[in-house]
Parts: sequence; C-alpha cells; structure tokens
Amino acid sequence: MSDPEKLIIANCSGFFGDRLSAAREMVQDGPIDVLTGDYLAELTMAILFQKRLKSPESGYVPTFHKQMEAVMGQCLEKGIRVVANAGGLNPAGLARALKIAAQTIGLSPRIATIEGDDLMPRLKTLQQNGEPFTHMDKGVSLADAGAVPITANAYLGAWGIAAALAQGADIVVCGRVADAALVAGPCAWRFGWQRTDWDRLAGAYAAGHIIECGAQATGGNYSFIHEVPSYRNVGFPIAEMHPDGSFVITKHPETGGLVSVGTVTAQLLYEIAAPTYLTPDVAVRFDTLSLTQAGPDRVRGAGTRGEPPPETAKVCINNLGGYKNTMTVVLTGLDIDRKAEIVAETLFDSLGGRERFRTHEREFIFFKGT
Repeated sequence: MSDPEKLIIANCSGFFGDRLSAAREMVQDGPIDVLTGDYLAELTMAILFQKRLKSPESGYVPTFHKQMEAVMGQCLEKGIRVVANAGGLNPAGLARALKIAAQTIGLSPRIATIEGDDLMPRLKTLQQNGEPFTHMDKGVSLADAGAVPITANAYLGAWGIAAALAQGADIVVCGRVADAALVAGPCAWRFGWQRTDWDRLAGAYAAGHIIECGAQATGGNYSFIHEVPSYRNVGFPIAEMHPDGSFVITKHPETGGLVSVGTVTAQLLYEIAAPTYLTPDVAVRFDTLSLTQAGPDRVRGAGTRGEPPPETAKVCINNLGGYKNTMTVVLTGLDIDRKAEIVAETLFDSLGGRERFRTHEREFIFFKGT
C-alpha cells in the first residue's frame, strides 16, 4: 500500500462454486492491496445449514479454505489483506481451519472473525419482544407465514471489518455481511472514514456492488456480447478506491472479458429495484453516480451521493420447505401404460399413499429401438 491516495481491492469470487483459481490469479497477476471474496447468496445459507447438520464443525465455504491454502503465503509476503464472507454459518470454524492450515505450512496469519449476524438463538425472543420479521415483498410476518426457520442472519455492515483491519488482522472471516461491505470496510479502515461520511461510503458501496458478483462486471453478465473481445480467461474485477469515494473499475492485463461503461452499468443495475440502494451503513443514491470510460478496461465512477441508512436491518431467513425428489424408471416391452401404473401404485403404497404429497407428476418419454 505505497500509494496513500489509492486502495486496490480485487474480488476473486461471486458465489459459492466460482472459479477456484481466481484467488491465485488476482494475487499473482498484478499489484493489489486487498483480496475479497463473496460466497453467500441467500440460498447458500440453506446449503451451509445442510452441511453443518452432517458436521457441526462445518457450515462455512470449503472452497475458500482451499483458495487460502494456495495464496496465504503470498498474501502475507506482499501485505495483501483478505476479507471474505466465506464464514457462512460458522465463521469461527473457518478461522480455526485456516489457522491449522497455516500452521501446517509454517505461517502465522492474524485471523479475525466477524460474528453477530446469526439470529437463530434469539429468533423467538425477538418475536416475543415485538419484532414481526415482515417479508419485504409479501408483507406477511414470520409468525403468520407459519414458516419453520432453519437459518436467520442479519446483514451486517462495514464497521466490524474496518475494526478488525485496524487491529492488524491479515484475514477477516465474515458471516452474513452485506456483499458490498467487503469493499466499504477496507476503505473505511484505510482512509479513516467516519460513520457519517455518507458520500464516501456511498461510493465504496457502489464499487462493492459492481465487483461483488465477480466476472459479471467484466462482461459475464452483459447482453451485448459482440462488444466483448474474448470470453477466454475472463478477468475478475478490481476496484481502485480513492479517499473521496470515487473509484476506477478495471481488471488485470492480458485477461479476457471487458470493462466498459456498458458492462459496469449492467452490473450496477443487477438486482436493483429502486434508484436508492439500501445498505446497513448508507443509502446509496445510484441516480447520482456518473460513469466514464477512463481508458481501455478502465471505468471511473464518481459523484455518488449517500444518505443515512434505514433504521431497520435486512434479515435472510431460510425456512424448511419439505422435500422434493424425482426418479426415472425404464419400462420395456408391451403394455407400457399398465406397467407404469403398477410402478406408481407400488411406489406410493410404500411411501404411505399419494395423499401425503402436495403434488406429484408423471411423464412418459418414449425411445424407439434400432
């Protein structure tokens, strides 16, 4: 971090299962100050819940652990801080696993965990104290929905990350923080922002939203595919952040994809329902942000205005939805309809009757032999 006027933040993941080599590529292919990774879609929390049922020490994203095994030494050597939400439902468990992996290869990184997002232990108490957990789209409370929650996680903001970095953390393992907080946190730490620096925070959250989904910002989620020179080895996005909240979105040289006003705009509007983008730390006015092409594969963002955040926090609640299954039975010869009925009768009889199931469907696919 030789340049006090710029913080280079590179994102290596947009979802659980993204390109495994991206972390190594971002660390090796050019100078960066912070490596981030976003792994948590809402459904991912349910997937991690299933993993933790099988193993209490699980519940985090195992691919991030593999990525860190490959780049941890280089990050420490180059002074690259790592901030990721791969902790999922068990940030402490991931931190322990990373510590063991580091010791195995003779490293001693300072690892911090950001917790407090998991509301499951307090869910009933919060409801009894008057929190309805109203669905954002349907307007129905959790109790009235008759749901059976299996995960409940509040979206935390940037300040826990900033505090961890200020205390010297090399790796910050988060649970459910807002995706763009992975960028805003390091910026607040590096530039000494205050909680009421609305415009600066807004710029960082806008940049974080652009790079949070990985290669979507570099052409992967762009309708005008003829503008993209190559889709081979598409580069992951980088945000060069400045103290005033302005930024440049780019990617490493000699990588595929494209960074243009078009690709950045497409990602900026991704999953956005209104001009004001609500985050835990600031309400970002996307209608004030200007984007300009600053050079090949370089787009500058500036002028973002911010306002105080909402008084309430967003909570992701996954509910038990029952079971769904499919099966295929190969039937040959004559009387296929009758044979299919026999199979169906036998199957449902063994499962306790058709009435136990909300829906059931049967489809015939005919193959003609040669």
